[in-house]
Amino acid sequence: MSRAIRRQSGAALLAAMLTVTLVAAFAASALWQQWQAVEIESAERSRVQAAWVLVGALDWARLILIEDARAGGPDHLAEPWAVALQETRLSSFLAADKNNIPGSSSDNQLEVFLSGQIEDMQSRLNVTNLTDSDKLSTPDMLAFTRLFNSLGLPQSELLQLAGNLRSANAAGADRPAGAPAILKPQRFEQLAWLGLSQASLARLRPYASLLPERTAVNLNTASAEVIYASIPSLEMSQAQHLVDQRALNPFRNLEEASRLIGGASGRLIEGRHSVSTRFFEVRGSLRMEQTRIEERSLLQRDGTDIKTLWRERVSLPAANPPENRPSAYKGGPAAVRQADAAESSMRRITLKQRSTGVAGCTVIRAGLVQRRGPFDARPSHLPASMCSLRRRFMDYT
Repeated sequence: MSRAIRRQSGAALLAAMLTVTLVAAFAASALWQQWQAVEIESAERSRVQAAWVLVGALDWARLILIEDARAGGPDHLAEPWAVALQETRLSSFLAADKNNIPGSSSDNQLEVFLSGQIEDMQSRLNVTNLTDSDKLSTPDMLAFTRLFNSLGLPQSELLQLAGNLRSANAAGADRPAGAPAILKPQRFEQLAWLGLSQASLARLRPYASLLPERTAVNLNTASAEVIYASIPSLEMSQAQHLVDQRALNPFRNLEEASRLIGGASGRLIEGRHSVSTRFFEVRGSLRMEQTRIEERSLLQRDGTDIKTLWRERVSLPAANPPENRPSAYKGGPAAVRQADAAESSMRRITLKQRSTGVAGCTVIRAGLVQRRGPFDARPSHLPASMCSLRRRFMDYT
């Protein structure tokens, strides 16, 4: 009898252990699914936050370019649009809230950093200029030949690039019989389709661009290499002298630049050289914890009308995580003193209030914010686009 009882006790113990195992397995599975759902929700929230912040940054850049167009005059590197926004804590642009209280410890503040820059795309030679009405442009081929020679790039790649670009631009009826169809590139990186190697693309990137139409070189923003390539018979020393002189006094017209290079007739040609720009590239970078999101946008400006031709966004690992950054970037007194000193040395141009549907927002042309304390920004001093950015960002915080 006792033996049967012992058997029943062993079976009950085994059943209890099995039940506990199943319950633990189910609990672990439910916990893992819950953790996975939280991680997905957190990643989605970060993605939406980053998207809205970068949209707000792009709106900010558009406002700066619009106000620059209203001011008139040539486009040069001493204007507010040419001042890059160094990596700055996003909380310095936002009003105080429960997660961003002035004077609080860095552990309670948002670890989000924003940086950006507006670049003049007409400061480079335009690859599109190589063809004109489905024919190769001799003056532009000469300009690119001089550029390739100065950079030490093979001329064979230039010839292949020009030939393939002409084929890509040709309509179906105009394409030579038996010639393969070539897809026309839309981005500079896609010029590899036309025969440029990756090494040549990397070397050429600071001096060449790919724009949707033929453009002139802006002598106020172009590098010495580009100016040298775009002006036949010009020496590199003359091009560098041109760059040095425009840093003191930007050119107001082509005649001023022509006098500096000797005034040779035909050197500067309207339509191939200018002192103004229509195409700009806006670069924005947002770093959130261990992730960096970068966005590039190409803008076309015609008067005060600005169109976004394309946008692309990429997510990269952060090169310098927050915990490895200097303490000054975490709101320390040294960072405040440096930021205040930098702001006091820069011009702050307040423009008239724009009707954007956001009450109390004043556009700051240079993109600066008046601070009354450490990282204490008041929304009444923010550009309208940044007020919109703040509302969008805080909705997802």
